Amino acid sequence: MSISTPFIKRPIATSLLTIALAMAGGLAFYFLPVAPLPQVEYPTINVFAGLPGAAPETMASAVTAPLERSFGRIAGITEMTSFSSTGGSNITIQFDLDRSVDSAARDVQAAINAARGQLPANMPNNPNYRKQNPADNAILTLALTSDVEERARMYDVAESILNQKIAQIRGVGQVNISGSSRPSVRVQINPTALTKFDIGWEQILATQRRQCESAEGATLRQPKHLAARHNGSTLQSGRIPAVDRGV
Repeated sequence: MSISTPFIKRPIATSLLTIALAMAGGLAFYFLPVAPLPQVEYPTINVFAGLPGAAPETMASAVTAPLERSFGRIAGITEMTSFSSTGGSNITIQFDLDRSVDSAARDVQAAINAARGQLPANMPNNPNYRKQNPADNAILTLALTSDVEERARMYDVAESILNQKIAQIRGVGQVNISGSSRPSVRVQINPTALTKFDIGWEQILATQRRQCESAEGATLRQPKHLAARHNGSTLQSGRIPAVDRGV
């Protein structure tokens, strides 16, 4: 006699037993100690460093590399990735799950302070960091459009007004702005004119910075002309470079 013989001879009892097991399993499901989608917070910290006007290669070698070397001495790091772009560098550091994100943040701040002497002296601000959870997604996305304002003006409104107002709302952890770019100035230099007036590249760059940058943040201020001093006289931009306003 096989093990299935008693169940075949008693079909009603077998059916009742099957139903009872199914009900017991369904009831026990709600008492499981593990949730179907557990809330796991990965101890992750994002570090940002800015150097306005620096090329991606300069950011990678002069800013990102010293910071990565300093962060590499922190214990408990499982992954570290970086991205260098024009004028900015982002480094994402992920720690072990059993590591406290607050403790990791203190170590990251100490590493930033230790690497400050290896960073360029003309950095406007120290690198800053932010705690983040890569499992979190944006809960709200806003799009700005206008038929009268320029794209550069829309970006300025989003960064200087909306960004600050939304960040002040209780419960908001991070606000990101994307989809546009900061206003910029394109300067096309005439090498022949520079040779004729005995003007060096450094003088043109210094003049551009004085006229196109206000205080911190490199805000443009009427970038329609560029003038350089030569032998006590002023040479207007029409004789040396061509200046275009763009984004």
